Amino acid sequence: MLQGRVKLIVTGDDFGYCPWRNQGIVECFLAGAVSNVSLLVNGSAATDAAQLARRHNIPIGLHANLSEGSPVCEVLKNNSSLLNEDGFFHGKMGFRMALAKGLLKMSEVKQELMAQLDLFRELTGHIPHHMDGHQHVHVLPEVRHVFAQVLEEYGIKYTRVPIEPGLHSCDWIEPPLMDFYLGVEQDSFNTVNVFTRHGIRWPDIYIGLSTMGKNMSVNNIQSAINTVLAAFTAKESPSADARPFSHQDEQSRTVTIELMVHPGYPSIPPVGGCGEGPDDFSQSWERLHELQTLMNPELQSYYKTRNIELCAFKDL
Repeated sequence: MLQGRVKLIVTGDDFGYCPWRNQGIVECFLAGAVSNVSLLVNGSAATDAAQLARRHNIPIGLHANLSEGSPVCEVLKNNSSLLNEDGFFHGKMGFRMALAKGLLKMSEVKQELMAQLDLFRELTGHIPHHMDGHQHVHVLPEVRHVFAQVLEEYGIKYTRVPIEPGLHSCDWIEPPLMDFYLGVEQDSFNTVNVFTRHGIRWPDIYIGLSTMGKNMSVNNIQSAINTVLAAFTAKESPSADARPFSHQDEQSRTVTIELMVHPGYPSIPPVGGCGEGPDDFSQSWERLHELQTLMNPELQSYYKTRNIELCAFKDL
């Protein structure tokens, strides 16, 4: 087992989705349970989220959204390949289906990503410290190339590559969800070289698929971290060849991990969402369950015992 330093970035996704998600994420940050956030600029409470981040000095990045709600780019709001017949993004699976059919224009993907970055800068006063994709759209075929170009053009160094060691042995994940996760994993493997060519970096290890929602527990998080550290030490991690910024040269035996989380209080319709109202995921008890798990003193104690230091992308 690794004996050196471990830097853990606990990223609260979907900041800006609704006032209750914002409240929960801020509470987690102030309690030392979340160390980094990812903002949905087309979220109904994005302005409030940006103000909260500024007030509490919360490290913040962009959660680029091409799959839920309405676009930010004015030109794309009325007529775009990114929208369905109701004028909203195609949805998590709808986006993937439209992409597979060759229906999406990558020029419009680039326009929307740039518009979201510009709005992020307008809301926060700075370029994001990191940028990833809502519902993992950033690692999809074609999109990954555009995403990488935009990050390089804006000088954004860090992203997320959702390859989770040990995922295949997580028998508590229901088969349809596991199928989706395995698709995300394969897309991520195919993205590594693209991101590397553009000089984009990401943490040594990613966790977050096996510990999401009802599957999150103190034990599951501890087990996931122990598993990935053991795999990393033994050079058996699936992402072992994709470690653009392992700190081994400058600081012996320091490993970086990102834990993706979605804490908050459940959304209350019709408030929330990204233009279409809140989805089932945001209204469920699972948001509060994640919040309570992350704030459990037992988990904080585990971090201290294992010499795990919570930090943000801007600290890397």
